[in-house]
Amino acid sequence: MLRHAAILLLTLCPAQAKVQEFFTLKGHGGPIMGIATAADGRIATASFDNAVGLWDGRSPQWLDGHEAAVNTVLFSEGILYSAGDDFSVRRWPEGTPLGRHKGKVVDLCAVPGGIATASWDGSIGIWPRTGGTARMLTGHAAGVNAVVYSRTRDRLYSAGADGTIRVWDLTSGTQERQLLRHGFGINELILDPQEHWLAYGAVDGGTRIIELETGDTLADLTLERRPVLALALSPLGDQLAVGDGEGYIMIVDTQDWRITHDFRATLKGPIWALAFSGDGQNIHAGGLDDTLYSWPVATLDRHGQMNVGDRSFLRDPMSMSNGERQFARKCSICHSLDPGSARRAGPTLYQVFGRSAGAVADYQYSETLAESDIIWTEDSINALFDLGPDHYIPGSKMPMQRITDPKDRDDLIAYLRQATSKEPSE
Repeated sequence: MLRHAAILLLTLCPAQAKVQEFFTLKGHGGPIMGIATAADGRIATASFDNAVGLWDGRSPQWLDGHEAAVNTVLFSEGILYSAGDDFSVRRWPEGTPLGRHKGKVVDLCAVPGGIATASWDGSIGIWPRTGGTARMLTGHAAGVNAVVYSRTRDRLYSAGADGTIRVWDLTSGTQERQLLRHGFGINELILDPQEHWLAYGAVDGGTRIIELETGDTLADLTLERRPVLALALSPLGDQLAVGDGEGYIMIVDTQDWRITHDFRATLKGPIWALAFSGDGQNIHAGGLDDTLYSWPVATLDRHGQMNVGDRSFLRDPMSMSNGERQFARKCSICHSLDPGSARRAGPTLYQVFGRSAGAVADYQYSETLAESDIIWTEDSINALFDLGPDHYIPGSKMPMQRITDPKDRDDLIAYLRQATSKEPSE
């Protein structure tokens, strides 16, 4: 009983309790895509539900303003920044946009006087902290996935889908050199606090430690799991955490590059986000569940796994009708079929037929949909997926996707007609 009481306390008050027990943070309406910790104990979460959660030991403060999934969060000098699939970079608590890329933004790091961003438009943005015109650094041959800054060398390091790590001189805004070329795209970068080495994680599962000046390999931690999607370093730099697409969290002792824990955190889906607690005793993680999980590093494998549950997009396609399968693939991660939007990335579809667009009270719509005169009918839903949301309702938050086969659209509409008219108890 005492143990359960301790876990409950930590679930409600993570910043004020001792982070030496397992706890969870619940409330998001979509998977956790990014996590950051502040020196004062606050935790920030970025979610597929378009929101940033700020947890300080009380009920979470929801920071709404992004118009698509939020991918990454960063505390810098006590200020929280976020960026996401809506191409924007924001400063909180006001949600003030620093600016926009031409593609989704997937990583942030602090640089002197500003924030650096990595974007899938192939560029790196250098943004003044208070907003203004950004400098754009270009040179990667594909999307940029990660950025880190070295103060001792006054250099920015970037990694991208082109499989390279590049070094940038921020004074001149030019690329100094290519440090490394990997055979596959590189997703993650971590810089040693003493700035002697870089860790990187790649699409093919490659997990390597390289010397910062030469790019020479110091350690190869690659396992037969792919891709590597998250890296985190403890505050003292003595532990490196690695999260992959098969649901494992690996903890590595950076003194001798020894794997101390290799924990299957979830049986379904990837580990998308990792961050150590301020004292380094817990590892926070996010995946397909709408919940942040935090495990004590010392007893990592003695606690429960992520409870992904019966997410429809993970079910066996052969167990569903074609209409339900279309819903699972195209709609279910963003939309609920029950009353209440539950902080999902999209409004509930409960009783959607005959409803005006922008009419659900508990959902924050884009201005485009809030002012739309669309009524959701079989014809308008068919047109939405035939043309794609970006063409049918330009400026809406809905992701770009189409259902090109008319039969698939018909089956989806028939399924929605049946599923969205049910009473909640049915």
